[in-house]
Amino acid sequence: MTVTPVRLHSWLRLQRESVSLAARADALCLALQDCPEVQRAVYLSWQPPSRIYRHEGTAQQFPPGLGDPALASDQLLFDLLADTGRLALAEVRQLDCWLSGRLRRAAISHGQVFDLALTPGQPGLLLVQVREGVSLDWLGWVRDLLTTLLSSVNGMLRGSPLLGLDPQPSLLLDAQGRPLEFNATLMALLAEKTLGDVLGFLPVNHRELVRACLTQQRAVEGVEAQFEKQVLIWTFIPDPQENRVLARCRDATAQVLAEREAATARRLYRLIIENTTDLISRHTPDGRVIDASPASWTLLGYWPEALRGQMAQGLFHGQDLAGLVQRARDALEQDGYHTMTYRIRHRDGHYLWFETASRAIRETYTGAVVEIVCVSRDVTARVQAEENKRRLAEVVEANIDPVLFIAPGGLVTYLNPAARRILGIDEQQPMPALATLFASADLARLQRDGWRSAERDGVWSTDARLQPPDGGTSVPVSLVLLAHRSASGERYYSLVARDMTERELREAQQRRHQDELAHTARLVTLGELASGIAHEINQPLAAVVNYANASLRYLQTLDSNPQAAARVTQGLERITHHATHASEVIRRLRAFLRKGQRRMQALNLTDVAREAVRLCAWEASNCQVTIEDRLPDNLPPVYADRVLLEQVLLNLLRNAIDANREQHPGQPSVIVMTVGQGSGTCVEIHVQDQGPGVSEPQLQQIFTPFYTSKADGLGLGLSMSRSIIEGFGGELNARRQPVGLLMCCRLPLAGLTKQQ
Repeated sequence: MTVTPVRLHSWLRLQRESVSLAARADALCLALQDCPEVQRAVYLSWQPPSRIYRHEGTAQQFPPGLGDPALASDQLLFDLLADTGRLALAEVRQLDCWLSGRLRRAAISHGQVFDLALTPGQPGLLLVQVREGVSLDWLGWVRDLLTTLLSSVNGMLRGSPLLGLDPQPSLLLDAQGRPLEFNATLMALLAEKTLGDVLGFLPVNHRELVRACLTQQRAVEGVEAQFEKQVLIWTFIPDPQENRVLARCRDATAQVLAEREAATARRLYRLIIENTTDLISRHTPDGRVIDASPASWTLLGYWPEALRGQMAQGLFHGQDLAGLVQRARDALEQDGYHTMTYRIRHRDGHYLWFETASRAIRETYTGAVVEIVCVSRDVTARVQAEENKRRLAEVVEANIDPVLFIAPGGLVTYLNPAARRILGIDEQQPMPALATLFASADLARLQRDGWRSAERDGVWSTDARLQPPDGGTSVPVSLVLLAHRSASGERYYSLVARDMTERELREAQQRRHQDELAHTARLVTLGELASGIAHEINQPLAAVVNYANASLRYLQTLDSNPQAAARVTQGLERITHHATHASEVIRRLRAFLRKGQRRMQALNLTDVAREAVRLCAWEASNCQVTIEDRLPDNLPPVYADRVLLEQVLLNLLRNAIDANREQHPGQPSVIVMTVGQGSGTCVEIHVQDQGPGVSEPQLQQIFTPFYTSKADGLGLGLSMSRSIIEGFGGELNARRQPVGLLMCCRLPLAGLTKQQ
């Protein structure tokens, strides 16, 4: 058997210093358990009143015995131990006593119990359980050794009451730093740990500390050591006479961890304060700056040193200073916190908007405000944005154009006063559905093209009619759909509707004036074509007279001429033909001179072009100009007013005749008129002359009102013709050619024009 001397010395010292029985029992059991053969050691003291043995120390207790606890007794075991001094555990298990039942329930059977009194006059027993297979003979020697040590304990070591009665864990170390003795507190701290774990409790350099203590004869304090999760603070006190050192420690785990956390928090707070973009400052109750964070340089242009001792009010804007300071003081005194927005002067002289949250620090007992902590941030951009929003809201409210806000699903969420006025909706009425504000065609166009285009390009515009939900008169508007994105990323839309009623009236009036001017131009044109028209009417009238005279002569010879009746019939048929032709000419002239509103309809462009050629055919032949028409009969229809379109084509043909006559006086020339389908969405008609053409500067002004190259011209023909064609949704352009000038008139197909 091998028993650690340090453990035994510590137990014996505890015996001499009369510490608690529990501490001495633990020390003895730990010393025995250092022996590899011993599995368990437990000390039990005799309790005379109850006549049973009771556990002492921190050792694990045995389970209760068998039977009624009120009748429990270990008197038989006590008497046998008084006679024999020791018994094997197998014998104890056979006895009729309380402890035997407890041993059986704990499955303890191999070992011995000794009669051993750790306190004089107070009997007790020591139970030693050894490992299976280990002989029990040597346990008698252990009992004798312990009995001998107890009897001679007073003379073994010099007394050290400081070690035994020290409430802090402590031990004696020799000059080489080896443990000599432990006190009870350290023994309890060690618990079930081995002796080698003591070195883990000590600082890693404890040997050097011991030598320093003994050499310099001074105590070494505040040495930190960490064992597992415990932090211990050690003090080494020299004992030069015995050449040893008393080492004391205290558990400072909570304190050290708290200090570390506090230091970490202080570093963190310092890091936050020094790097935050907000200005953190401390002030006296009257507003004098005690300290400020480095953000003062970034925000105000002042380093903290320049602000210390200055009155913060000195930087406030004069208009904000009046009631701001007093309100802040009252709020801090009453509530302890206050938030304010104000203007503050930068070092460069300009003013910034600041938002400051202040909190009062009060004296613990009196509650008086002793300091104010402020967190300030630059909110200039936010204030300006809010001001812009306010101004924008005022603009939207005061806007004379209707403005509607629309959610992504098409729900109307806002109407400005102009929109409510046009739609006839009061403030108390709910928001109308979008479908009730537009005609089906306008709504379909908005849903088909508007949302997608606004989402892609940010804006989409069209012309539509805004109709009140109660069915009143619709209003022509020019719509602009705008797509917006909120701060959270959600889409919403706004509709700005410009009231186009006046424009519609002006356009209608302009069309009336244009129609009147076109009618006047037709009268002028008809006057210029009067000789040709008279010729075209005179020809059928002369033929009618001739055929009438011939018919009269044949009537007079009916009796003598058998063919007279057939000749009269033939003459009457030809009279009818020529009279009808004259009537058709007059009808066409009357239609050409028609005055009134436009009559938009689907037209065959070939028929209209041929009619225009007939009107100017006599004038062309008079000038030796041949009009060569290449007009197909299978063109799709165009949507236009027949008279106005015929007037435009007649104007182009007569201009071409004048150009040919100017370039080829007294000589034959040709005008080519062609009609064909363009890019698939329009029909084009070209008039090509053989005249002198125009220069590039003239080409730029050829459609300008009152610009003309003719000595007796007004310069309105081409300008009016372009306006008429553009009113049909088409285009009229001129192109320079190697010979002459090409006029190109492009008209959209009838189906496309109606859809638009």
